[in-house]
Amino acid sequence: MEQAFRYRFYPSPEQEIKLRKTMGCARLVYNRALAARTEAWYGRQERIDYLKTSSLLTEWKQLEELQFLNEVSSVPLQQGLRHLQKAFANFWAGRAKYPNFKKKHNGGSAEFTKAAFRWKNGQVWLAKCVEALPIRWSKELPDECEPSTITVKLDASGRWHVSLLVDNQTIRQEPKSDKVIGLDVGITSLIATSNGDKIVNPKHFKRLRKKLKRVQKSLSRKEKGSNNRQKQRRKVAKVHAQIVDSRKDFLHKLTTQLVRENQTIVVEDLAIKNMVKNPKLAESISDASWGELIRQLGYKCDWYGRTLVKIDRWFPSSKRCGNCGHIVEKLPLNIREWDCPKCRTHHDRDINASKNILAAGLAVAVCGANLRPDSHTAKRQLRKPSNGKKQKPKS
Repeated sequence: MEQAFRYRFYPSPEQEIKLRKTMGCARLVYNRALAARTEAWYGRQERIDYLKTSSLLTEWKQLEELQFLNEVSSVPLQQGLRHLQKAFANFWAGRAKYPNFKKKHNGGSAEFTKAAFRWKNGQVWLAKCVEALPIRWSKELPDECEPSTITVKLDASGRWHVSLLVDNQTIRQEPKSDKVIGLDVGITSLIATSNGDKIVNPKHFKRLRKKLKRVQKSLSRKEKGSNNRQKQRRKVAKVHAQIVDSRKDFLHKLTTQLVRENQTIVVEDLAIKNMVKNPKLAESISDASWGELIRQLGYKCDWYGRTLVKIDRWFPSSKRCGNCGHIVEKLPLNIREWDCPKCRTHHDRDINASKNILAAGLAVAVCGANLRPDSHTAKRQLRKPSNGKKQKPKS
């Protein structure tokens, strides 16, 4: 299975100059290709594909004002065009918004395939770089694994990372287990399990909100274009990076534990993009990062031979009594405990939902049952294909 290993590295001054130049060229080519495709579509209703943009890149390299494009490896430039093609494919399929132009202050990245790097004795030499990358090997690569793709990234806080994509044959499936679990995601409790446990939501953004507010306030007072503003922008980016790193670290530990302890995991297939449109809950939902939680469960279940079952989002897991099956008509979010009007069973809202999710997931796994109630009809489930005129790129 393909697996990416991410490491910090600290380039020498010469390497940093070369890498920054490569990323700048990749960003320039990406933005020029995006501008060309946008102009062709909105001006002439013409779609330009990857082959056409690749031909444009050859023409750009021949221009006198763009001769510096020949001073860097051509592989990251071509990979940028491939990423743009993929972004447009997702846009035309309705899976993503229109691609945006890349900005310098957001950092940058460059992707190198096998033709543009050399791997020898656990060291990496990139194209047109004399020295090997000084990588901080926090974790060794699996034996007999060589990277097929290397991505160098500079984030907004000034940190350098390198990602090595390898075909890891050493991943072994976990021993079979008879444990099954249902998960109900929430805000106060990140997840409630069908076993009766609750995992408290760490709320990483809320924990560092005051610090972020302080550095952002200082940034707003700096003169635009000044060096002090650039320094303060980096301080803001470091706080954001701290939030992201702590959130991902917590989710990785949680999902790994869940996958290793349970054979089958059942979750709800939530429409998170629609849920964050609620202005009162958007910040809390984004901070909880439900989408990343489910994504990690998905690929880790594939790695370790587990089963992830997603039930329909319209299944009334919270409003259904787990004892008798009665469904109440209304159950506002502020009611965390309730009594079934039919059997008088007292329920904790989240624990009851997780038990119902588990029961529904097992029914789906066994017989593929349809769990959508008759009162919930599918409205506009199939999205009409976009004609490309509804969204424009951000400058």
